[in-house]
Amino acid sequence: MEQQPNQPSPENIMKIGTGFWASKILLTAVSFQLFTTLAQKKSMTAKNVKDLLGLKCTDRNVYDFMDALTAFGFLKREGILDAATYSNTIDTDTFLDKNKPSYIGGILEMANNRLYTFWGSLGEGLLTGLPQNEAKRSEDFFGLIYQDPEKLKEFTGAMSGIQMGNFMAFAQKFDFSQYKTLIDVGGSAGLLSIMVAKHNEHMHCTTFDLPPVEPVASASIQKFGLEDRVNTASGDFFSMPIPSADVVVMGNILHDWDEENKIALMRKAYDALPAGGAFVAIENVIDNERKQNVFGLMMSLNMLIETGTGFDYTFADFNKWANIAGFKSTTLLPLTGPSSAAIAYK
Repeated sequence: MEQQPNQPSPENIMKIGTGFWASKILLTAVSFQLFTTLAQKKSMTAKNVKDLLGLKCTDRNVYDFMDALTAFGFLKREGILDAATYSNTIDTDTFLDKNKPSYIGGILEMANNRLYTFWGSLGEGLLTGLPQNEAKRSEDFFGLIYQDPEKLKEFTGAMSGIQMGNFMAFAQKFDFSQYKTLIDVGGSAGLLSIMVAKHNEHMHCTTFDLPPVEPVASASIQKFGLEDRVNTASGDFFSMPIPSADVVVMGNILHDWDEENKIALMRKAYDALPAGGAFVAIENVIDNERKQNVFGLMMSLNMLIETGTGFDYTFADFNKWANIAGFKSTTLLPLTGPSSAAIAYK
């Protein structure tokens, strides 16, 4: 029977309420490197998958797992049940094959290994206003990742994965014709600097982060062969001045902090710029009506989980802080998906 207009329906309630089922199916496939394996083998049967991964569940469980991934649009299928063969879609082949430079699965790996569990305590976070990550065990997450090369690699991979499309879009959409130098504050693996230099041959870029990150960034720069125009610098952007440049960028940095520290960082960026220079914040800028950018709203809650006091913001918020910091004008440049570059000019 067809649903009548304006009649109540539980469909959306159930879809969102059980959304963690769908999430965990995808995250598990990524953790199994299923899409990477399929990219190599082109296609596999459910039995091939079961044998290769050493799964001890029933054949029917494997069919359900693979068919759910197919129904979500992550796999293509020919045949059914034991006669079925599965292969990657164009999206999973491009973005979830770990052997391709376009791989964005790092953020999904971190979601599976860390965030999935921590988000189970969202209610506690809202009640207490306290972080729900490693801090609950009196551990400093950032301290932990910078001490452990494997954790650092996972974290930088996650940050690169979630921002790579934005970095590429920014490098090609932003008008760099009036500028010669750029510094990426909290630059992680250095991919923003690399993308800007790759697409703008006159630009010289510096990726600036804490000392343990420098080898990761240096390896990325060497991989792209851009050592002549991209370099690294080490330091703490809170305890020391930001090195001078024509363009200062912060990608997924401002949202880590409360309003007071956001303004402090924007003032430091202002001090690092010449007249006419640009400060750029690349984040999931929430629409001013706070109705459309749902991912931005969820990312803001993720900052509660991770930091307790950090939050994502609207362009109106950014304008207010830019005015306090002394900037003359602002503009918003849409990038990919829910992300934008909020830009303030000195």
